[in-house]
Amino acid sequence: DDQIERERVSQHLSGGCCALAAIYLLGKFYVANAGDSRAIIIRNGEIIPMSREFTPETERQRLQFLAFLRPELLGKEFTHLEFPRRIQPKELGKKMLYRDQSMSGWAYKKIEEDDLKFPLVYGEGKKARAMATIGVTRGLGDHDLKVFSSNIHIKPFLSCFPEVRVYDLTQYEHCPDDVLVLGTDGLWDVTNDKEVARVVMEVLTSYEPNDPCRYTMVAQELVVRSRGVLKERGWRLANDRLGSGDDISVFVIPLGGPGNYT
Repeated sequence: DDQIERERVSQHLSGGCCALAAIYLLGKFYVANAGDSRAIIIRNGEIIPMSREFTPETERQRLQFLAFLRPELLGKEFTHLEFPRRIQPKELGKKMLYRDQSMSGWAYKKIEEDDLKFPLVYGEGKKARAMATIGVTRGLGDHDLKVFSSNIHIKPFLSCFPEVRVYDLTQYEHCPDDVLVLGTDGLWDVTNDKEVARVVMEVLTSYEPNDPCRYTMVAQELVVRSRGVLKERGWRLANDRLGSGDDISVFVIPLGGPGNYT
C-alpha cells in the first residue's frame, strides 16, 4: 500500500483494489483477505469459511471510532453517528434511534443540529457506503479518493491490513474433490456458498479424479454462471435474475488427491 502511494505520481496510477491471498506453508493454508472478496473450503460437502467481507456495514464500529477520535476527518459534512434513516430538519428536538462506535444495539437521543449531517456509514448490505462514496473498507490504493465535489479524503478510513485465517491440512484426510475456492465479489454478489459448493460437486463428478483440468473447468463454470446470458434486458441468470455486473475472478485449488503430499 505504501509502495502504491509512492508510485502513484510517477506511474500515473489512481484507484485501488481488494486483495485476497492464499499461501501454503509447512502443511497449512494461510488465507489473508483485505476487501470484499471471499474464500471458502469445501471438504466432503462441508463449507468452511476462510474469510469475511470488509464493508462499511461490517466495519461500522471501526470507522465510527476513528471519526470519534479525529472528527476533523469528517470535514464538517458528516456525522459519525448512525441513524435508521436520514434526519429531516423538522425533526430537530425529537427523539430518534441512533448508535455510535461503542454500541452494537440502538438507543434514543434528542436530535441536534449536528445530527442533520450525512452519516459516515449509510445504507444496508451491498448498498452501504462510507462517506456516500465507497462500499469496501479494506484494500490497497485509493490514496487520492475524495468525497464527490469536496476536498474530504476517504483514505484515512480505509485499511490495507488483512484478516488472516489458518487451515491445517494435516488434520484431515482430503480427497480430490476437496477444494479451496477464491472469488471476487463479482461471484458472491449473485451466488452464495451453498450454490458454489453445488456447482463444484456437479462439475468435479463429471471428470476423472486424476484429471488436472477438472479444477479449471469448475472455475470457468462458476464465472459463466455468475455472468449469465446476454439478453435484451442485459446479462441474466438462469432464473432471470440479473447476472453479475462486476469483474469475476475465481480460483479453485485442490486440497487432496495424487501428488498433494509429495
